Amino acid sequence: MNLEEQIQSLLDHGDLHGAATKAVEGYGPEVLGFLVTLVRDPLEATEVFSQTCEDLWVGLSRFQGRCSMRTWLYTLARHAAARFRRDPHRRPGRRVSLSAASDLAEPVRMATLRYLLTETKDRFARIRDSLDERDRTLLILRVDRGMAWREIATVFSLGDESDDLLDREAARLRKRFQLVKEEIRVRARHAGLLPDESRAPGSGDAP
Repeated sequence: MNLEEQIQSLLDHGDLHGAATKAVEGYGPEVLGFLVTLVRDPLEATEVFSQTCEDLWVGLSRFQGRCSMRTWLYTLARHAAARFRRDPHRRPGRRVSLSAASDLAEPVRMATLRYLLTETKDRFARIRDSLDERDRTLLILRVDRGMAWREIATVFSLGDESDDLLDREAARLRKRFQLVKEEIRVRARHAGLLPDESRAPGSGDAP
């Protein structure tokens, strides 16, 4: 069985703790990596990740399987990040969490954070980081995580959208993705990372 099937089997047998553990162990590192890029601060990202695990733990009994567990975790993470930014009293290290959820999150937090703090960002990554949050999220989910457009639309949704609305949002995000890619190309050319097309042979400005 693949990971999604293993999680569903645990849910079907009423093993919520086992399902939560399997989900966080399987998808936690990539979700935390997503949050680091989204929040831009590794320490704050681990706070948001802990909240995501709490939300998973609290809501797992109501999970209906309308999307994959992976997609749902990304949705929870994005919503947790939005709440974190709205909290004017947030402080590094401020986390009152459910003990079970904390136990799930901590191994992933520590292992992933050690890796992310030592990873050197290349110049393309810095260009991506200069984009606004929604565009960064779109790039991460599509390029880094390889999500389908319907899955990405679900992550961006507010919840309980109809299939028709999700399809329209998926189409809109796909068009936006093309614009964001072009913006990155322009910035990369300005940074000298790509050849200047205006000086390519046949452009009229070539020597």
